[in-house]
Amino acid sequence: MKIDWAALGSVFGVSLVVTVALVGLFTLGVMGLSRRERAVAQAGGGAALAVTGAYACFAACAAAVAYGIYLIVA
Repeated sequence: MKIDWAALGSVFGVSLVVTVALVGLFTLGVMGLSRRERAVAQAGGGAALAVTGAYACFAACAAAVAYGIYLIVA
């Protein structure tokens, strides 16, 4: 049995980059919801923009997970 180390390294690299990107995107979504709470408490504007950005980040995370599941099943 021969192990293709280049392919194994490539899979590891891509999975690491995608994992870090998803964690970063989810963190941006949580930060957006946190800013909404802060904007509401200060009675300032920007709460709708923060919520829209947070929901966009969460939707992108869900789309990436759904695509990953699609790749596994297909």
